[in-house]
Amino acid sequence: MNKYALVVAGGKGLRMGTEIPKQFILLKGMPVLMHTLKAFRSIEAIQLILVLPKDQIAYWKQLCINYKFELPHQIIAGGDTRFQSVKNGLQAIEDNTGLVAIHDGVRPLISVKIIEESFDLAQEKGNALTVVALKDSIRKQTENGSKSINRSDYFLVQTPQTFKVEDIKNAYNKAAIVNNFTDDASVFEANGGQIQLVQGDYKNIKITTSEDLLFANALLKD
Repeated sequence: MNKYALVVAGGKGLRMGTEIPKQFILLKGMPVLMHTLKAFRSIEAIQLILVLPKDQIAYWKQLCINYKFELPHQIIAGGDTRFQSVKNGLQAIEDNTGLVAIHDGVRPLISVKIIEESFDLAQEKGNALTVVALKDSIRKQTENGSKSINRSDYFLVQTPQTFKVEDIKNAYNKAAIVNNFTDDASVFEANGGQIQLVQGDYKNIKITTSEDLLFANALLKD
């Protein structure tokens, strides 16, 4: 089955406190987004699709020139929401028989191991949602205060979220209320799909704050 990586990057860097969108901030001397794309290109024969806001595409192309970034990838203009951006990216995939890993552009520390296991599980069972177990105790707010919840019943969701192309396309095409969906798995689930879980990594952070950037700099191998 052909494999695709749909990398979605639409951040504005507001929580980072910078004027530069977070996907373009430098990490070990190179924009965050370039690290992310390189991680997926480590998989043999994978086809990269990058979804960016329309007004950021020219800037990205110039960055690629400046940093001599020649990794082959297709660029697609995103929409007003993440939902629409993913849908635009999916429409660019003509092969409905393949597998697609949908990934946040600002998760540059994704490992080859997780990517490969996600594709393997999706090929076997139709999809794979990357998650990690909770480390801390959790509580639920109630009318009378709060109560302890069994943390082993819950997971933190990461990306990639990997699907058979035809299945996730159908789910997005049938989805009506886009604001209710927090990720691709919830779109798939709303269309009747049963989600399969694959073990993620606590290092696979989403860079949204300056603290995240410091952490990524410390973890990223030269």
